[in-house]
Amino acid sequence: MARMAAEVCAAEADQALVMSTGLIGEFLPMDKIQQGVMAAAVKLGRNAASLTTAARGMMTTDTVPKMAGREVSISGHDICITGLAKGAAMIGPNMATMLAVIMTDAALDPEAAQTALKAAVDESFNCISVEGHTSTSDTVLLLANGRSGGDPLQGDDLAAFRSALDDLCIELGRSIPADGEGASHLITVEVAGCADRAAALKIAKTISESALVKTAVAGADPNWGRIVSAAGYAGVPFDPDAISLHLNGTLLYRGGTPVEFDAAEVSASIRRNRDTLVRLQLSEGDADARFWTTDLTAEYVRLNADYHT
Repeated sequence: MARMAAEVCAAEADQALVMSTGLIGEFLPMDKIQQGVMAAAVKLGRNAASLTTAARGMMTTDTVPKMAGREVSISGHDICITGLAKGAAMIGPNMATMLAVIMTDAALDPEAAQTALKAAVDESFNCISVEGHTSTSDTVLLLANGRSGGDPLQGDDLAAFRSALDDLCIELGRSIPADGEGASHLITVEVAGCADRAAALKIAKTISESALVKTAVAGADPNWGRIVSAAGYAGVPFDPDAISLHLNGTLLYRGGTPVEFDAAEVSASIRRNRDTLVRLQLSEGDADARFWTTDLTAEYVRLNADYHT
């Protein structure tokens, strides 16, 4: 694949990077891939339409192309960052059945680029889940050609670039569960007040991957017990009498007991909005984490039951 792609781009084989997803354990159909490489080669271009074509070319069960861009001025240089991604199911950190390529004209040395990408991925692509199934096929690439000019970024300039990269990766990362197979809701789980980020992330991930939490959201059921109990079995010690839970901004639980709330109104807020926000506040420290997932619907089961057979 690398050799064939490089040849049509007048490059060397070791200059090509391979990204792929597919059925686990099945060899890729090289005859079809060769035909695809040749067909794609004659469509290469430098305009916006070509970028969209590339994003669409990455799609498998995705329903929409996933693209994001940022422009930032750093020390007199206008720097662009553009990203493409694919993914809709078998999504569960570390990364998942997903691909992303991020391109920038910033001047970066390899070590700084790798550090920046790893930090951005940890806040984005490693904080998403559809069903929690980690895949054998996932890649995120950061490509920098330095054409914006100047020396490699460092110090405050590098920090400004990293902030823009983080923001772009979060947008791309959210777009994957937002397009989750059969999903009717994108769920954001925020956990705050933990002793450290690892604890917050573990609780957020456990809540996000609870089948009962996911089905409750699918049914527009403000079932606080499923959320609180998922936090409890995450394996992170905390004081249960000092937590609070909000769902779509409504307080459901505080101080170890549920509070009175309008269940019909909260249910309606879930039903009429694709986005659902779960916020759990602890009292163990100042660390927090954010995780994105989907609800679990009958359509998801149908799609994945029929996927292969």
